[in-house]
Amino acid sequence: MTIRVALRHRTHYSFDKPVSVSPHLVRLRPAPHCRTPVEAYSLKVSGGEYFINWQQDPFGNHAARLVFPEKIDHLHIDVELIAPMTVVNPFDFFVEDYAEQFPFSYPQGLEKELHPYLEVTESGPLLKKWLQQVKREPQAIATFLVELNQRLQHDIKYLIRMEPGVQTAEETLGLAQGSCRDSAWLLVQIFRHLGLAARFVSGYLIQLTADVKALDGPSGTEVDFTDLHAWTEVYVPGAGWIGLDPTSGLFAGEGHLPLAATPEPSSAAPITGATEPCEVEFDVHMSVERVHEDPRVTLPYTRDQWQQIDKLGDRIDAQLEALDVRLTMGGEPTFVAIDDMDAPEWNIDAQGPTKRNLSEQLLQRLRPHYAPGSLIHYQQGKWYPGEPLPRWALACYWRHDGEPVWRDDQWLANIEQDYGFKEGEARRFAAELVKRLGLSERFLIPCYEDGYYYLWQERNEPVDVDLKDEDLGDDANRNRLARLLERGLDREVGLVLPLARNDEDDGWQTGEWPLRRDHLYLVPGDSPMGLRLPLSALPLKRREEPQPRSLFDTPPALPDVHGEVASRYSLTPATGESARGLHVLAKGQEWQEQQPDITPPEIIATALCVEPREGKLFVFLPPTGTLEDFLELIA
Repeated sequence: MTIRVALRHRTHYSFDKPVSVSPHLVRLRPAPHCRTPVEAYSLKVSGGEYFINWQQDPFGNHAARLVFPEKIDHLHIDVELIAPMTVVNPFDFFVEDYAEQFPFSYPQGLEKELHPYLEVTESGPLLKKWLQQVKREPQAIATFLVELNQRLQHDIKYLIRMEPGVQTAEETLGLAQGSCRDSAWLLVQIFRHLGLAARFVSGYLIQLTADVKALDGPSGTEVDFTDLHAWTEVYVPGAGWIGLDPTSGLFAGEGHLPLAATPEPSSAAPITGATEPCEVEFDVHMSVERVHEDPRVTLPYTRDQWQQIDKLGDRIDAQLEALDVRLTMGGEPTFVAIDDMDAPEWNIDAQGPTKRNLSEQLLQRLRPHYAPGSLIHYQQGKWYPGEPLPRWALACYWRHDGEPVWRDDQWLANIEQDYGFKEGEARRFAAELVKRLGLSERFLIPCYEDGYYYLWQERNEPVDVDLKDEDLGDDANRNRLARLLERGLDREVGLVLPLARNDEDDGWQTGEWPLRRDHLYLVPGDSPMGLRLPLSALPLKRREEPQPRSLFDTPPALPDVHGEVASRYSLTPATGESARGLHVLAKGQEWQEQQPDITPPEIIATALCVEPREGKLFVFLPPTGTLEDFLELIA
């Protein structure tokens, strides 16, 4: 929600005697073109009897004309306004075609209307020298304005100057310093010399302290602050008047509330008028106060507010428990990269060049703090209508009892690194894994892309489409086909091991997959091979699933799977019908292929896959019936 602020501006004159006062013009009401919405405004005048007449000056600014029929000994003018600090994008404008590039010329009719704002009143040698360094080559008007404003801010040092009036352009350039009104008037003259209509603006500047310090560059004011300020507006056809603040080198934003915009500084004075000769005490006080702001990411709830929230939550939990109401809750925080927050991947696109890597880095930073010894799992995420592929998801699983699920992080690949792993490394890893499971390597099934399908698809492409062309547009199917043809359809995609728990001897079992075709061909697509297994081509007679564990039974404590697996690895492998399950060779023994791994009467429809992809080895895990089985497989 937007921060709502209250601005107070007090101007007090105290005279040493009752004096006659001429009519006063008060320009302390935000101008009609103020982009910051003003929700409430009040002007209070005290000191004696007066008449007030609200009017607009020749330039469209609001002005209150005060007439005092009697002598007064003091004059108090108090302004209060309330405004939400709704963020303003200063570059949110369109430009006429002829004005997109600087330099340009105003049409004759428009130039006549802008005549007061094109009048050059100063042309000294220092100003001419400064103008000689302005680039006159065609360039985008927005770029030109930004660079010109920043250059002036760099050349002129800001100082608070209490003397009345405005310095000439020559004085400001000669001193290389000036107040906000001096820099604003200098920029007006610069624009007019360049053929651009410009006007002097006086107004309120509201600056709020940032919730957090800036990572780079200045963080701004340390306290909430407001003051009278001056800046410049330049007229760009199509965009209208664009505010530039040469004091800061920035475009005018939501904190700039214009009060008066005129061709000359004298016409924009906040208060003009006269009194008969007298002694006067003058006092000005300005303040800004936040009247409403909601908690936000950069300014969260206070400790007291959190305690109140916790107490309320405890009362609600007690009521839910008393009523036997059972609820589950999920949260989904959203993160946006700070470096390129406007990139499509952080706004409208599901994927992007940096999102996956940054997510991996975030998970790796959270993991040792919240879940040491946990397992990182790469899995399928949500799949929204209209998107060709499901989104990815990174999961982290750990045990509440503190026992590690994964012990040695050196075997976890860096997702950003290419290790150069291909089919050979995948086969060696799969063979070793099968040995650790106490199964036979002959049940490993190589998988291939369906060459017949892709050749048929290639034959149906238009004759003028070259699949070897690097630029195939946004057609996902065509780009996929081009990548596969370049890779080669006869290369192994990976290896499949049909795998399920053997409920009879608490081990693992495998078996053959009888298929009509000579090889195992994956379903066409881009997803990992584990999601593209042709399970519908397997025989209809499947392995009977074991009875699931009752949800009402108290589950036993999770075992120390790493210790149990390690002890099994140290055992001599059995022979004959007992050679099933997790058995490996003891040190010094030679491996003999186990004969009892025959195809069971029912087909195992769950499988473990090993796939080399992007220079890394990916293992696709089969579903398991119990958590204990999953932990043992990971171990």
